[in-house]
Amino acid sequence: MAEWFVAKAEDLPEGDRRIVVAGKNEIGVFHQGGAYYAYSNYCVHSGGPACEGLLINQVVDIIAADRTYQGQTFSDAMHFVCPWHGYEYDLTTGQCIGDSRLKLKRFAVVRRGDDIYVVA
Repeated sequence: MAEWFVAKAEDLPEGDRRIVVAGKNEIGVFHQGGAYYAYSNYCVHSGGPACEGLLINQVVDIIAADRTYQGQTFSDAMHFVCPWHGYEYDLTTGQCIGDSRLKLKRFAVVRRGDDIYVVA
C-alpha cells in the first residue's frame, strides 16, 4: 500500500475536507472532532461523489415516555450526504444511515509532523 499526500495540517482545519486522487481511488479525507476520517468518494448507490456533499449533525426524533412525538433535535454525531441522491453516511464509520448493510470503503489516515497522508 502507498501513502498519498493530502495536505499540510494547517491547510486542513477542523470541519474541513479534501478530495484526493490516490492511484485508481478517489478519497474524501475529513478532519472532524480532532480526528481524520477517509472514505471512498464513490457512493454505494450510484457512484456519485459521496464525500462532497453537506456535513450535517444527525437528526434525532424526540419521543416522550408515553411514546408521543415531541419534535426533532440535532445530536453531536456528524453525517455527510451524497449530493446526487441524498444517501447519508456516518462520518466515524462510513455506514449508510438508510441501510446499515451498506458502507463506504474506509482508508487509513497518517499524520507525520505537519503532513497528512492517506494510505491506499
